[in-house]
Amino acid sequence: MSSEVEEEASEDRRKYEFRKVIEELQEYEGSGTQLVTIYIPEDKKISDVVAHVTQEHSEASNIKSKQTRTNVQDALKSIKDRLRYYDTFPPENGLVIFSGAVDSGGGRTEMVTRTLESPPDPVTSFRYHCDAAFLTEPLEHMLEDKGLFGLIVLDRREANVGWLKGKRVEPVKSAESLVPGKQRKGGQSAQRFARLRLEAIDNFYQEIAEMANDLFVPRRHELDGILVGGPSPTKDEFLDGDYLHHELQDKVISKADVSYTDESGLYDLVDASQEALSDQAIVEDKNQMEEFFEKLNTGEEATYGFEQTRRNLIMGSVDRLLISEDLRSDVVVYECENGHEEYELVDSRHDTPEHECAECREDAEVQEREDAIEHLMSIAEQRGTETKFISTDFEKGEQLMDAFGGIAGILRYSTGV
Repeated sequence: MSSEVEEEASEDRRKYEFRKVIEELQEYEGSGTQLVTIYIPEDKKISDVVAHVTQEHSEASNIKSKQTRTNVQDALKSIKDRLRYYDTFPPENGLVIFSGAVDSGGGRTEMVTRTLESPPDPVTSFRYHCDAAFLTEPLEHMLEDKGLFGLIVLDRREANVGWLKGKRVEPVKSAESLVPGKQRKGGQSAQRFARLRLEAIDNFYQEIAEMANDLFVPRRHELDGILVGGPSPTKDEFLDGDYLHHELQDKVISKADVSYTDESGLYDLVDASQEALSDQAIVEDKNQMEEFFEKLNTGEEATYGFEQTRRNLIMGSVDRLLISEDLRSDVVVYECENGHEEYELVDSRHDTPEHECAECREDAEVQEREDAIEHLMSIAEQRGTETKFISTDFEKGEQLMDAFGGIAGILRYSTGV
């Protein structure tokens, strides 16, 4: 793999590992305000953090509940012990430490401490937080797909406005017009009818602009662009009429012909604006899945499912490993007394099932259980295979998860496996 591809793969793996830890931390609960989270920027001296933790440990002695007091002080001692591993400053992008006594069932608690080094984005400020849950929101925001676009679809009957956030389309506001049809009612002059119709169209365009302005103007400095879609005369009239706030007008990077102007039209608009969105993750995901389906339908240079994909990975025939972002599975390695080794994919939340060897029908014993994505990515890295995480926020991404088990691959050549 080239250094650029290796760097991208490493970044994908790091984000996945962060996401796994965050999901684990979100599961934990404390019986009181006893779970401690500390966010440390890269320019914050470790000695200053140690001093702060020492001060918090001293102040925790005032907590009335003996159990909460003990748990908070134990958490702070654990954090202080972790800080000893660092020199003057934290690693690049900073450091986040979580520590506390979490409920483990039956009235028992378990001390948990997790350290996350060099998060995807820099930690911007020092933050000490003590609550019944760990503070993970700042890390979640770091893992959100980058890119923020405003979406507007309209015709003279209806309009929808929403966001494209990374890979996710979010419909937000909609409106229906009072514009009369082209046929006038009896008793009206043609001129009067035409004037009333133009007024109704103008009022509707103003209503659409007001929806868009209310939604987009407060975040105009974050916007990477605005996409506008609809039938040719309508969208052009709307844009040429300067209905939008002038700062939003300058943000329009694409206008596209789309047939539908309901919520589905927002998705059609994204599809029709691929050139403008060429650097955005959702387009990359769609391109990967379209290539996969093309290979699947026209030949044999595609694979899917855990076992077939794993075998192709080991052969070195997989060019790109496609994994659903929603996949949460473990792989269990079994071995029977005759030495046959077999693999089974299980939901990560479920217990390890018993297994009968497919070859000799003997009971097989568990040798290992590990995260399925880690298992596949390790093989992929050894074989020079790229790994692509695919969102479920579009139809073919959903199909990868629902119809293909969340695991697929585009092959370098046909293997018959």
